[in-house]
Amino acid sequence: MSKAIPVSVARLRAWRVGRLWMVAGSAALLTGFVRVLGFGRSADVWVDEVYYWHIGHSVEAGGFPRYQGDLFFLHPPGFFYLEGTWERLFGWRPDVISGVYEMRLLNALLASVTVVVLVLLVARLTRSTWAAAAVGLVFALDPFVLRLNQRVLIETSMMLWLLLGYLVLLPLAERHPPARAYRRAVAGGLLFGLAVLTKDVAALITVLPLLVASLFAWPVRRRSLPLLAAGCAAVPYAIYVGVVAAAGHFDVFWTVKTLGIKRLLGQVQATGFNARGSPPLSQRIIEELTNFGSTYVLLALGIPALVVLLRRGGPAQRLVALWYLSAGFATAYAVLKGTLEEQVTYLLLVPTMVIVAMAAVQLHERRTRRRRTVSFPVAGTVLALVLALTWSSVAYARSRAQPDDGYAQMRHYMVEHLPAGSPVISTSSSVDLILDDRYRVGQWLKPQDRARAKVSYMVVPWRLVEQGYSWFTPRQVHSLTRQGALLFSFTGRTYGTVAVYLLPVPPSQPPGTGKAGGGGG
Repeated sequence: MSKAIPVSVARLRAWRVGRLWMVAGSAALLTGFVRVLGFGRSADVWVDEVYYWHIGHSVEAGGFPRYQGDLFFLHPPGFFYLEGTWERLFGWRPDVISGVYEMRLLNALLASVTVVVLVLLVARLTRSTWAAAAVGLVFALDPFVLRLNQRVLIETSMMLWLLLGYLVLLPLAERHPPARAYRRAVAGGLLFGLAVLTKDVAALITVLPLLVASLFAWPVRRRSLPLLAAGCAAVPYAIYVGVVAAAGHFDVFWTVKTLGIKRLLGQVQATGFNARGSPPLSQRIIEELTNFGSTYVLLALGIPALVVLLRRGGPAQRLVALWYLSAGFATAYAVLKGTLEEQVTYLLLVPTMVIVAMAAVQLHERRTRRRRTVSFPVAGTVLALVLALTWSSVAYARSRAQPDDGYAQMRHYMVEHLPAGSPVISTSSSVDLILDDRYRVGQWLKPQDRARAKVSYMVVPWRLVEQGYSWFTPRQVHSLTRQGALLFSFTGRTYGTVAVYLLPVPPSQPPGTGKAGGGGG
């Protein structure tokens, strides 16, 4: 009888582990499937994707990241070396659209691995497979997470390293830490370092929580562990800076990083919602309500979940709370003063999923111990989860039903009908990136400039023009397009109507008549 108990316990543990891995594997398959299904038609090519595709190609054979031959130090090289490795394994696509789509497959794979780590992390924190499954399902279907993961953006790979670091480090804050704690602290710190080596801002949600936890949230006898992890997190970036300096590029690196810090602090507003001429954030939130309503609800649940966590959580729970608070601080600063771009929401959304699940499980366990029925907060969380998943599923179905590949179709049309090397008036930097490998792109506004360059074509993504993301004012673009004939038109969610116009070439003017200006190719 005494031997049967350990055997049954071992079998129960094996069954629970197997069930957890089955949940994690199912979440990975679902995450990958929903991102790959129709990905060429579901999200138009974004301007940063083309930049990052070019930069990733520049490191395929080794060396420092470059863009058009110039050293690129604005972001660390972590993601670009992943792209270079992916390209070496599966080949290079010289066409810009095909190249971006190839790298989107890489991010879909990274998202699938990310959800596995996220499920394991939530299961470790809550000891609930159901909570882990719910978070995995939300991550797979959330429309904002989906939009970010299915584009060639840095944050997807950064979040993977970050979650791996927390998965390794959080057991050290438990009442009975695992063996070889110092090795685990080093490993977790190095994983955080890879996150920082992918994007500098990751230091705010990795190293900063560790430093604060060592003072306020970590058991006193083990406070050297988070400090050791924080020190190890600096190692990969320090090696990177050392290699840059040894190659003689530190002056360029420092100049670019100084500009990057000014952008982060909001002293330079070149991009984002706080930039001059950009539409206000409130307008964008209202416009995206039908798509991201479930995301907004989830973000709102994070605040009461934080209160529950701080009141009833142990050291591990408090470290997660510090992670959430650090991400919230970074997001709030970006909204109020810094360079606010959509990607910053991803840094807050993932820890929000974790703390909402933890708070719901804690409330449920407390209610169960008191032998009461399910509490209103738990019932409300379950209802919010069902509504969020329903909303996400509807938004996903709508995004797949309506194609959103205007730039891809526009480029295909131009390749078939416009000779290579033709001069084309571009009204946006995104158009430049899509076309400048095949056409002579410029901003010829005045008639004498168009006559001199013999420009006959113009490409207009109308939403960018109307929102102020254009070289020209809407009035100037309307004036030009009224003179021409519409050759191609496509309406999608990202850029509104993408159109190609045939313009009449103004007659050449005799020398000395009129002033040249307006920009060239």
